[in-house]
Amino acid sequence: MNGIVFKFRSGVAWRDVPERYGSWRSLHTRFRRWAADGTFTPTLQAPQARADAAGNIDWLVSVDSTIVRTHQHAAGARKGGGGRSAGRGAG
Repeated sequence: MNGIVFKFRSGVAWRDVPERYGSWRSLHTRFRRWAADGTFTPTLQAPQARADAAGNIDWLVSVDSTIVRTHQHAAGARKGGGGRSAGRGAG
């Protein structure tokens, strides 16, 4: 568990987790298995419920849309290319 916590707290890649936590492959496999079978759900819900009851969680969420990236073809360009927009006159 400490190796998994280290990985997410530090932000390193799985391969860069220190050897003292064991093989990075084992840690990654264990994490994926626990995530799939729901092991983390009660592990995270209990302290979250205690913190919420104590008023220590601010549930306000802010989303900054400037970091959302999209493919160039999804950026609103017209399909078919016609060269003129529908709102412009012929002259």
